[in-house]
Amino acid sequence: MAGSADPATPSRFVDVADADLVTACLAGETAAFDVIVERHRRAIYLLCYRFVGQHEDASDLAQDVFLRAYKSLGGFRGQSSLGTWLYRIGVNVCLNRVSVKRPVHEALDEHAVLESADQSPAERVLEGERAVRMRAFVSRLPAKQRAALVLRIYQDMSHQDIAGALGISVGAVKANVFHALRNLKRMIGDDVL
Repeated sequence: MAGSADPATPSRFVDVADADLVTACLAGETAAFDVIVERHRRAIYLLCYRFVGQHEDASDLAQDVFLRAYKSLGGFRGQSSLGTWLYRIGVNVCLNRVSVKRPVHEALDEHAVLESADQSPAERVLEGERAVRMRAFVSRLPAKQRAALVLRIYQDMSHQDIAGALGISVGAVKANVFHALRNLKRMIGDDVL
């Protein structure tokens, strides 16, 4: 997303690499962190939403992720991309929240109805109900499996990137995704999606 920034963002930071933004931020240029937030806020919000299933909670968690990132920016070593580092913080924040509070789910596009000439209103309702049931099943997965599955399926991250974000091996990521899918299949059982 480099090149697209908020009009209030100083233009000198628009095309700056993430690592250079971190350096600028650590040097006292707080506007550099605004660019970091602008570049990564949607991905972090979506990650949080996949864990908690509510817009307001996801927004709160995303803010918490960036607050924690800002406070610990000096600990960013550049061994992974800034995005991966932010995902790791996001997963930890979300897992901490989920372990404290069971989510109440709301549809991501609750008020938006996709019009399709190929789908009848009944088919759209059925599709929405299936999505709600699937989110409920995903929320019942063990935390590590849910994290790996959310990052792999919903965030479309590679096994290597997930390993970096979760701080585990690639083999552990693959095992968690495999077990998550197997557990989902077991939970769904005869329930026709």
